[in-house]
Amino acid sequence: QVQLVESGGGLVQAGGSLRLSCAASGQTFSTHAMGWFRQAPGKERTFVAAISGNGIITNYADSVKGRFTISRDNAKNTVSLQMNSLKPEDTAVYYCAADPNGRWYKRTTYDYNYWGQGTQVTVSS
Repeated sequence: QVQLVESGGGLVQAGGSLRLSCAASGQTFSTHAMGWFRQAPGKERTFVAAISGNGIITNYADSVKGRFTISRDNAKNTVSLQMNSLKPEDTAVYYCAADPNGRWYKRTTYDYNYWGQGTQVTVSS
């Protein structure tokens, strides 16, 4: 069982930056692929980024590539999402997710077994 708790959301102007963090419980964190997803009002939850268990391989949605960076610290059981050059269309609730099978290349919600409660990111124009 893995428990995930996100933090770091907030309100920011377009062009600004935010850093999201996700703290994970569990002793096998380093074997899990970790992902970030987001859900805007009235829309489906969509993939943002993922990272392999050892932190070497990353995977990004085209809409955030070059602006967002996912990273992890296995010693601290945390995964982060640095978001730069934010746009109003980035406004959503952001969720941290874990896949104990380590499939960093997966981009669908049903591939991830564990989810955080979400953190709101609002980008004003």
